[in-house]
Amino acid sequence: MPDTVRLDARIYGYVQGVSFRYYTCRQAQSLHLVGYVRNRMDGSVEVVAEGRREVVKRLLSWLHVGPSSAEVKRVDVQWEQPTGEFGRFEVRF
Repeated sequence: MPDTVRLDARIYGYVQGVSFRYYTCRQAQSLHLVGYVRNRMDGSVEVVAEGRREVVKRLLSWLHVGPSSAEVKRVDVQWEQPTGEFGRFEVRF
């Protein structure tokens, strides 16, 4: 499926301790994407998502804002080829 992409994003700002992972997971699941979200030791949040390009872009737009309790300062993005390794979207610890 040539229109399928993999997003690897790192979100910086006030993004831990504000339910960012929970709301990201809900958003990705509602968009029928697969992948994961997890906190990083440096205080950022990592999101890996695979799906149709236009749908993944909708998740990326949401990541620039996040939940109302978050304060996103920066989102670093890498686009990659999808691996198909995921069966669902989940929170990783």
